[in-house]
Amino acid sequence: MISKLSIFTDTVPKREAIRRQLSGFFELTFHDLDHIHAAKLQPYLLFDINLRDSPRLLELKQWLSRKPKDGKAVFVTDKTSRIQAIQAQALGATDIVHRPLDANALVHKLDVFDAISSDDSENEIKKCPGVVAALDALHDIFSSACLGTPLDLAVINVAGESIVGHIEEQGLKSWINTVRKHHNQTYQHCLLVTGVAVAFGQHLGLSQADRHRLSFAGMVHDIGKARVPIAILEKPTPLSDYEMAVMRKHPEFGLAMLKSTSELSQDMLDIVIHHHEYLDGSGYPHGLSGNEISDFVRIATICDVFGALLERRAYKAPIRGDIAYQMLLEMGPKLDKDLVREFRFASAVRLEESA
Repeated sequence: MISKLSIFTDTVPKREAIRRQLSGFFELTFHDLDHIHAAKLQPYLLFDINLRDSPRLLELKQWLSRKPKDGKAVFVTDKTSRIQAIQAQALGATDIVHRPLDANALVHKLDVFDAISSDDSENEIKKCPGVVAALDALHDIFSSACLGTPLDLAVINVAGESIVGHIEEQGLKSWINTVRKHHNQTYQHCLLVTGVAVAFGQHLGLSQADRHRLSFAGMVHDIGKARVPIAILEKPTPLSDYEMAVMRKHPEFGLAMLKSTSELSQDMLDIVIHHHEYLDGSGYPHGLSGNEISDFVRIATICDVFGALLERRAYKAPIRGDIAYQMLLEMGPKLDKDLVREFRFASAVRLEESA
C-alpha cells in the first residue's frame, strides 16, 4: 500500500475539493504548479490542472519525464473530454480519473493494494506458487472492495487449492517464513491467518473441503480494512484510541461490502463480522458470548490472534511460535479452551528469526 500522495493543483477550490475527498485515505502533500521545478519527484502523483496552460505544461512534461520507473502520475479530467485524456497522456500520465473525483477509483488506479512488493524479497516470494496465488486473490479481493464490485469467487477458490496444497506439501513453517517477508501489513496478516487456519484444519483432521473454506475465510476476513484509512493501516507506531476505534469498524465495513456477492455462504459472512468476538463477551462489534459464537468463528479467532502475534511490524519484532501460543493460553476464557489445546501444534513450528 501507499500512504503518501503528492498533489498538484492550480486553484484553491480544486485543492480544497481534493482535500475533502481524499483526507483519511492518504497522507496528502499539496504543491503549486507554478513551482513544479522545485518539487521533489515522488512515486505517487495526482494532477488536477488546466490542461490548456501551455507554458507550464511543457515544464511539467519535462519534469514528469524523470519520474521513477514504477511511479504513478494520475490526472483528473472531465469524463466527456477525450481531448483532455489525450493531453494528459501526452504529458506523461500513467492513468486518468474523472470528475467528480472518487477516492476508491483513485485507490484502484494507483494500485494501492499491490500484490507483490518491489523489494529484495520479491524473488523469494515469487518462487512460492501458493503464496503468489494467495497474493493475486488478495489483490482481487481488496480491489473489488475499493470499487464496490462483487468478489470473483473462482479466483479465491483457485488460490485456496494452491494454499492447501502448499501446507500439505511444505508445512506451516515454510508458509510463515515466506509471507513474513511481504512488505504490506494487511496482506502479510491475511496470508499468515490463512496459512495458520489451513494448517490448523489439517491438524484437526478436517476434510479438504473444510480446509478450503478456512482458506477462503482467511483471505476475506479483513476485507473491511479496505475502508480504513491507509494512514491507519500502515501506521509505523501503535494506534491512538481514535485510530483504534476506526480500525475496530472493519468487521462491519466488511459485512457491508460483501452484500454485493450473493453467492457467499453465511458462515463466511459470520467469520467476517465476528472474528473479533470472544467467548466471555468482551469482543466486538456485537459482544457475543458462549454458544452465540460458531465453531468456525472460534477457529478463525484463534488463527487471527496467533497470526497478528507472528507479524513483523515497524514497531515490533515477530514473536516466536511457542511464545505466541503461551499468550493464547493466557487469554483464558476469551478463547475456546479445547481448540486452544489442540492448537499447541503451532507452538512447535520453529520460525526463522531473520524472516
